[in-house]
Amino acid sequence: MRIARFSHNDVPQYAFVQTDESDGKDYLVALDGYPLSGAAVQPTGERFPVDGDGIRLLAPVIPSKVYGLAKNYEAHAQFMHEAGHSEIKHAPEDMVIFTKPSTSVIGPDDPIVIPPCSNDMNFEPEVAVVMGRIAKNVPVERAMDYVLGFTCVNDVTLRDLQGLDPTWTRAKGFDTACPLGPWIVTRDDLDWKDAKISFTLNGEDVEMASGTTANLIHGIPEQIAAISSFTTLLPGDVIMTGTPNASGHLDPGDEAVVHVEGIGSLRNVVLRG
Repeated sequence: MRIARFSHNDVPQYAFVQTDESDGKDYLVALDGYPLSGAAVQPTGERFPVDGDGIRLLAPVIPSKVYGLAKNYEAHAQFMHEAGHSEIKHAPEDMVIFTKPSTSVIGPDDPIVIPPCSNDMNFEPEVAVVMGRIAKNVPVERAMDYVLGFTCVNDVTLRDLQGLDPTWTRAKGFDTACPLGPWIVTRDDLDWKDAKISFTLNGEDVEMASGTTANLIHGIPEQIAAISSFTTLLPGDVIMTGTPNASGHLDPGDEAVVHVEGIGSLRNVVLRG
């Protein structure tokens, strides 16, 4: 199942995304209510083409918080070292966890805006976990029970500021730093243990940015258990699981597209603030 958040004539609402067998196109089946509230939601009877007039896909959730894991793939840890961004050659044994504020979240086709304080913005394509239940001190073996599903995320990073701020607050938390979308694919409908990640820049495949969650150092259940050990995760909260390989520079005018097999594509264009 796919769950989307969209606006129709500037009115935001939720929908199930269904493919019509007669024409092969995706349609939004509008819902009455909030799918993460725990209460039953019902279709309103309205149905819209995903690319219809007056329709705009929004970030599928507005989380209370976003957590991310740094250097959670060996290939990315080595890339960061070789590029001179890290003194550590290999991925650290312990999880390196950071956070982004909810104000950094944007949706599909929203612009990623380079703030005036930076001249080196980088893309980082990843799989994001969306929580479906309140989670606190969750054991690894039960962690996936608390997951609603997964979406694409671009962990956009100001690389020139990352080395200046030990907490990465500006580098990771600026407005528009967390594009999410295009929708949530529910937990049982994605092979989250081996989800293929790729990235295109201005229509060209960036092979160095591709990978799979099969190579995660700390798996998704372990991430949920670790993060819920020190904070309460709420429905709609997001965990960015890590970028699988090398990242790269973004310039104004660039079209950045994250693709996760089984989920879809998240497109954003870069602007200078």
